[in-house]
Amino acid sequence: MVPAVTDPASEVIAPPVADPDFEPDILVFACHYCAYAAADLAGVLRLDYPPNVRIIKLPCTGKLEVIHLLRALEAGADGVYAAGCMEGECHYLKGNLWARKRVEHVKRLLAELGMQPERVEMYNMSSAMGARFAEVAREFTERIRALGPNPVKRSGSDPHRVARAALGDAALPERDPPPDAFASSVVKEGHSA
Repeated sequence: MVPAVTDPASEVIAPPVADPDFEPDILVFACHYCAYAAADLAGVLRLDYPPNVRIIKLPCTGKLEVIHLLRALEAGADGVYAAGCMEGECHYLKGNLWARKRVEHVKRLLAELGMQPERVEMYNMSSAMGARFAEVAREFTERIRALGPNPVKRSGSDPHRVARAALGDAALPERDPPPDAFASSVVKEGHSA
């Protein structure tokens, strides 16, 4: 008798269970010059956006790598988006275009893995678009709330641990051990942008 073949991904990536009290953990990789300044402006203008949106400032979204997005999801972020300069206005010329390509690549990888690619997105905004930053944060949070929890989310995930895992920055305190199979295996298999 031949043993049944199981798909290991189906065991790891189970469909989310509906939770009426679900508050998604959202991680934003924001360009220092534009999107981060827009987030700052949203705060100065006292515009509301969900408190569960965590922002990581990058010198440019062009520094955002595929592994950062995958590690954020692996560590428990329910949704991740990059927010960069307006297209054609990057302070580093093409950084936001590189970031968009990497985000699109991660979306394809997530689809191949059976996860919702809608959990990752790229937005463009100028530093004067505080209202746009708040609007994007609200809309993306609602999108992720409708999708439900990240299917690979570890129970009791801490948003600060998610940020540390995404960046892999040894200078941050309480660093977690290297990520396990999810992100590492995708990169080892040659799936990088």
